[in-house]
Amino acid sequence: MQATADHGHKSSTTALSLGALGVVFGDIGTSPLYALKECFHASHGIPITHDNVLGILSLIFWSITLVVSLKYIAFIMRADNNGEGGIMALLALTLRSEHKGAVRRRLLIMTGLFGAALFFGDGIITPAISVLSAVEGLEIATPVLKPFILPITISVLITLFVIQRFGTGSVGRWFGPVMVIWFTTLAAMGVANISRYPHVLEAVNPLWAISFVAEHRFIAFVTLGAVVLTITGGEALYADMGHFGRRPIRLAWFYLVFPALLLNYSGQGALLLTDPSAVENPFYRLAPQWGLLPLVVLSTLATVIASQAVISGVFSITRQAVQLGYLPRMHIQHTSTKEIGQIYIPAVNWALLASIILLVITFQSSSNLASAYGIAVTLTMICDTILAVVVARKLWNWHPVAAILVAVPFLLIDLAFFGATSLKVLQGGWFPLLVGLTAFTIMSTWKQGRQLLFRRLANETMPLGLFVNSIGGGSVQTVPGTAVFMTGSHQYVPHAMLHNMKHNKILHERNALLTLVTRDIPFVDDAERVVISEVSHNFYLITGYYGFKEQPDVPALLASCAAKGLEFDMMDTSFFLSRERIVASVAPGMAMWRELLFVAMSRNAAAATDFFQIPTNRVVELGTQIEL
Repeated sequence: MQATADHGHKSSTTALSLGALGVVFGDIGTSPLYALKECFHASHGIPITHDNVLGILSLIFWSITLVVSLKYIAFIMRADNNGEGGIMALLALTLRSEHKGAVRRRLLIMTGLFGAALFFGDGIITPAISVLSAVEGLEIATPVLKPFILPITISVLITLFVIQRFGTGSVGRWFGPVMVIWFTTLAAMGVANISRYPHVLEAVNPLWAISFVAEHRFIAFVTLGAVVLTITGGEALYADMGHFGRRPIRLAWFYLVFPALLLNYSGQGALLLTDPSAVENPFYRLAPQWGLLPLVVLSTLATVIASQAVISGVFSITRQAVQLGYLPRMHIQHTSTKEIGQIYIPAVNWALLASIILLVITFQSSSNLASAYGIAVTLTMICDTILAVVVARKLWNWHPVAAILVAVPFLLIDLAFFGATSLKVLQGGWFPLLVGLTAFTIMSTWKQGRQLLFRRLANETMPLGLFVNSIGGGSVQTVPGTAVFMTGSHQYVPHAMLHNMKHNKILHERNALLTLVTRDIPFVDDAERVVISEVSHNFYLITGYYGFKEQPDVPALLASCAAKGLEFDMMDTSFFLSRERIVASVAPGMAMWRELLFVAMSRNAAAATDFFQIPTNRVVELGTQIEL
């Protein structure tokens, strides 16, 4: 029995590791397409010599080792929020550990939000540079195809985004095997070329990196802006931890991905030392002439898979931000009946596609796009490090000295990469910064606007206890049926209830005030889903709890109340919702431009009935005008 259990566990781990290959490692796994080429870009002015090649390869090896293997896999992946990873989960963990100091909490929230906002910029650039760099292999195969590179790239990207609404479940099972072939091919091409110049493996000695930096100094610092391309996608290992678990991701990384990447980069370095002209595209020049077209096809498949992982990540981050109250409600489609994480958000999907096509047309080549790539990644890495160290200090109770000894080296590395990529702001680095700042402004404005709106609403209603006491003794006419009032707080009477009494002069014989709360954990157990309290005869307060990765379902929530002694007949239940018409004003609160932005987002938010899955034929909406 024990042997069978062990065999089953190993099979499960293997299957999860295979699945992780198809989702987690796409971004970092396609970096060899363009990373080393950019390190020797003509603008850097680095001649191709034995010492320079080994110095850059050493920088690449130690960057991947320190940032991906040590920082993310060994350190940050320990910070799991009930098994979930990613910067929003890390932010929730951080806030749970920081109970004191409003200023510190605000700074942590801003750090986490900014890191999440930068992910949207990464979600635009990654598909563009990955697919474009893969299709550029056609030019190496035959220069006649050069004019078709952009049209083919755009066609691939449009196809990728059009099929998003069908979900990735049907094709996802092929992602893992394709990426196994991809990483095996990377390793094989690398080994074939290393055999021509075995001394290139000496790059694992950090002295090569140190001597390169000491000799070139400023040029070496600039080169870090290209070296960082080899570690883009490192955060995906942490972000997708909830789908596959820590162990399968670690096994896939150390047994296949890490060795394959190092062998391929070393192979490219060996090729440059034997044929410096290969610098135009060392990745595709690794392959024999007969293998170029198949390699272009395989590379395109790999970059599509990498893009799919980033797109799914953007959808996931967006939904988590909506659930945590940092974005307005959006129309979210679930594309799988089995996997809760497989979702599709139309508005985000088409906005991403439009931005990516504009990016491809504007920058024209992967080399030009490389200037825009990296700065968002390095800023996100800095945010991850800060939040993870706070968790280690506050939640894991690390000694301050231990926390500092871990934080300082990682932050120095992150800051060095950020400094190098910031030199490319004018060449294209402004784009992800603009996207990140825009997303951060939207999220912070929505959060602050909702808080301001709740305060305004509270000022125009009355305490719930006072209201309940005032309606006792049959002073108000009642009608048969059950009324459910959606409200953000149980402390005050919902505006919809006050308006119902004011205009219709009635109350239902049974009333329930329903509040939905998103907790700082990804999922809530069914046993803790709902809390019910009766404040007076047939007057109930219901609180439903959801995790930040769950979709609220009000009918299902009310059905679960039966187990606690409160049954709902949906055909005899009416839902009352307040619809606020928000008007910007000069009253203290937010700047006028932010109030106007908040009003615009409010008017374009998805209907509460759709978001909470409430039957539309059972809903009554009562409006009110609120001045911010």
